[in-house]
Amino acid sequence: MAATLAIGHEEFDSRGERRDARRKALWLALALAAAIVYPFLDKALGIDRLASWIPIFVFIILAMGLNIVVGYAGLLDLGYVAFFVIGAYANAFLTSPNSGLVQNGLVPEFLQSFWPAMAVAWLVSAIFGVLLGAPTLRLRGDYLAIVTLGFGEIVPNFFTNAERVTGGPSGISTIARPPTIPLPGDNEIAFATTDQRSWYWLILAVAVLTVFLVTRLYDSRLGRSWQAIREDEIAAASMGINLVKTKLLAFALGASFSGFAGSLYAGYITVVYPDQFQFSVSVILLAMVILGGLGNVYGVILGGLLIQSFDRILAEELNGPLHWLGDRTGIAFLQEHDVTQDRLLIFGLALVLIMLLRPGGLLPNARRRAELTETVPDPLAAPAPDQPVDTRGSDMATAGERA
Repeated sequence: MAATLAIGHEEFDSRGERRDARRKALWLALALAAAIVYPFLDKALGIDRLASWIPIFVFIILAMGLNIVVGYAGLLDLGYVAFFVIGAYANAFLTSPNSGLVQNGLVPEFLQSFWPAMAVAWLVSAIFGVLLGAPTLRLRGDYLAIVTLGFGEIVPNFFTNAERVTGGPSGISTIARPPTIPLPGDNEIAFATTDQRSWYWLILAVAVLTVFLVTRLYDSRLGRSWQAIREDEIAAASMGINLVKTKLLAFALGASFSGFAGSLYAGYITVVYPDQFQFSVSVILLAMVILGGLGNVYGVILGGLLIQSFDRILAEELNGPLHWLGDRTGIAFLQEHDVTQDRLLIFGLALVLIMLLRPGGLLPNARRRAELTETVPDPLAAPAPDQPVDTRGSDMATAGERA
């Protein structure tokens, strides 16, 4: 009888899991369909915000890469923007006619195209991820954060000061774009700066590919090793997990996604310079991961959409009502204030509220949710009425006192 009940319970759980999987797949399909048709709605409704969504998707790709390092492996990285700038400049060095490497004939012709340069940028960023991870293998917590913070400050400053190679503060311009794709009927898919739809769908496709790869990594043996290291390095090592290899792979794969996004972003804006890659970018990316939920790729996407949508769309739209209110009330501060200047303040307040009200983020992963909702029994609490009280300790103490 007990075996029958156990089998029935397992079948019920499996049906519930399949139902949840179907529900998740349905929501993902609806979200993807809405994202695909948005350019048509943007034009038909006169929203004219397509150019704002392109960098939003780029930052979401960056956040998903950071989630590998911080959310999966538990390695706090405050210098993630360094790999972003490395990927962007790698594309610029290989494809721009203003690059010293191209001018001196050091770049083969087949690498001066957008797609091969993107692959090289991905590889170069992964290598620098290993170079950062190797000296920090024994560091944890605050010490690791300080080292990565230093790396994130060194790299942009290097590109600023190495003026002969990088162009200095002016950067490198005329970066190659993806080649035009011919279509039947004398049609084509072009990637000029004005071809917003083509760029939107390209970056959306890269974002969908990133989601697929990151989720597959999470469910793989490597992903489980990352989670084990995040929970307890000593226990993970005792179970046979190679800490050196696993940590280096986390740094390398996280950096590769950042370099991939940097190369894509450089091709879109066709110019890179160091001021685009300040420390605030790392802070915003970390805020996106924490707000959405550490270790949950869909939570990271939600956090990225909220923060980046406010940063690039809502903050600008709020200026109109704020100035209108200032005109009606005669308050000069409201008449002249720019809400976009308060973005870091608002992000900080959002993080404080999340830590107080929902520490796991908006969409924490299942393990994190279980850890936060697990109740620990209070040893001082009174026992239930039908639970026998163990008085052996008090009896022994009384006997000792009498002796």
